[in-house]
Amino acid sequence: MFPLYSNRPVERFPLVTVFLIVVNIWAFWFQISGEGSLSVSVMRYGMIPADLFHWGATGIEGRLPAFQTLFSSMFMHGGFLHLGANMLYLWVFGRTVEDDFGRLRFLAFYLFCGVFATAAFAVAFPSGAVPLVGASGAIAGILGAYFLRFPLSRIHTMFFFIIVVKVIAVPAILFLGLWFAIQIGSCFIHYTAAEGVSGQGGVAWISHVAGFVAGMVWTIFELRRRYLLRG
Repeated sequence: MFPLYSNRPVERFPLVTVFLIVVNIWAFWFQISGEGSLSVSVMRYGMIPADLFHWGATGIEGRLPAFQTLFSSMFMHGGFLHLGANMLYLWVFGRTVEDDFGRLRFLAFYLFCGVFATAAFAVAFPSGAVPLVGASGAIAGILGAYFLRFPLSRIHTMFFFIIVVKVIAVPAILFLGLWFAIQIGSCFIHYTAAEGVSGQGGVAWISHVAGFVAGMVWTIFELRRRYLLRG
């Protein structure tokens, strides 16, 4: 299923959401047009758990210091499909959350969720030698925030039924609840998640779960802050 758009209008132009999409696309262009190749850039800027916990364990030439990759990895992608899917979700859900949080808070929220999700993956697989890349941890945080703030919004979603393609308006609580359930289920099924872009084709499911939870927790604190300000 692919989300196409939300029926919830926004009051302000989603400047930060557009900025993040542009940065991600620029970073991918750098990956494929810069020195070396896509796989080289992933190894240099992706987060490798073993390198994070055992400084310099990989010995990869030109690699960023391990702690910097907690940030850089969220702007790297493993291919056009990986980038496209993430940017679609960022656009559909990010602009509404940005409108709700405000631009600067939304940017801080996005970066926090991305770093938290990446760090959670590293803690779960501390000896992993495969790089983790992608914006999905940060975007999962956005989904968590949307899940709490706009559960009754309608998400126009493209479903594929064998050879039939149909667009259905689905309540956000159902769409995102199903998405989260799939991530949790996949964590149990693929408990060695993260074969990633090294050619194994895996997905870092646990970073999606961690990002979603981080997004909900941030949102709860944000709502508490608003309540105290009103009081």
